[in-house]
Amino acid sequence: MNYKIPVIGGDGIGPEIVAEGQKVLEAAADKYNFSLEWIDYSIGAEHYLKTGELISEETLKELSGYRAIYLGAIGDPRVRPGVLEKGVLLTMRFYLDQYINLRPVRLLEGVWTPLKDKTPKDIDFVVVRENTEDFYIGIGSRAQKGKSHADFQVSRKLYNIKFGLDIDSDSEEIAYQIGEVSREGCQRVIKYAFDLARKRRQKVSSVDKANVLSDIYGFWREILLDVAKGYPEVKYDFNFVDAITMWFVKNPEWFDVVVAPNMFGDIITDLGAMIQGGLGLAPGANLNPEGTSMFEPIHGSAPKYKGRNVVNPLATIWAGALLLEHLGQPAAAADIVSAIERNLFEGRIKTYDLGGSSTTSEVGSEIARLVGLM
Repeated sequence: MNYKIPVIGGDGIGPEIVAEGQKVLEAAADKYNFSLEWIDYSIGAEHYLKTGELISEETLKELSGYRAIYLGAIGDPRVRPGVLEKGVLLTMRFYLDQYINLRPVRLLEGVWTPLKDKTPKDIDFVVVRENTEDFYIGIGSRAQKGKSHADFQVSRKLYNIKFGLDIDSDSEEIAYQIGEVSREGCQRVIKYAFDLARKRRQKVSSVDKANVLSDIYGFWREILLDVAKGYPEVKYDFNFVDAITMWFVKNPEWFDVVVAPNMFGDIITDLGAMIQGGLGLAPGANLNPEGTSMFEPIHGSAPKYKGRNVVNPLATIWAGALLLEHLGQPAAAADIVSAIERNLFEGRIKTYDLGGSSTTSEVGSEIARLVGLM
């Protein structure tokens, strides 16, 4: 079996950490008798600064022909914040309809957690974040005193929505942001969460703020209750976002599959990364189970470390394991995670953030070696 995988090294440390991920995935491919064909795409700050182009329609169409994309990082201090993130990452996410953001929160053996007396048995859950709606749809603006009008549109694979907003304000200036969730959008991500829970420990914990933002998140609750009827064996509960941040810290063992709207999912997954050992150990996946998905570490491009061969590649390698699992190679994926865990437990070869002095490439080579021993 041969898999063709687009690779976007991106900015900062992105190319060097993706290279280590490729090294490890190649080792797993050799062990399990499949092959990987990497297709490099020059997308990111360098391309934008040279051409003025963020990502072309032609490139998006090409990417939509593959099942999985491997991404390093996007972001560069030479480009105003938000330009690359919106113009590349969000454009890809919406065009490819990657409606699920999947974040494993798992403490591996040999990793320190800031949570007192918690062990790997206590920290092992998954956050399923809705990835295309909520307050991240990009609708907002400002208005000066007096009367004004604004028109907005949301275009998705599922639907198209147009907003017209008439404003009559006696404030000197206002700013506003509009959030939107759809029945179709909520249903599909909540169903994914229940399907995943069915394969795990059969519990779903929902996150919202329905006591204050009752229209948008009350709607979310209604849809979850409706979906839950089809999964009588799966238990579920509702959690306000402020409360769940407390429970993540106090009782992470309560959670199995956590499902959240876009904004709250974005917030709680960074907390999840910290309790599993930090951003350097946190992989992520932007999924479209019926189309093209993308796999990446959740940390940024860390431009000050670019080219220094010192950063931790483990989150990127772990994201590569998620990629292989998505492609139908669960044994290879499991071996990669086991190799990461063995490396951390042994503690011989690790980067500075984990208390070591090894290089990025040394860690990648060690994980690749360990994959062969699993």
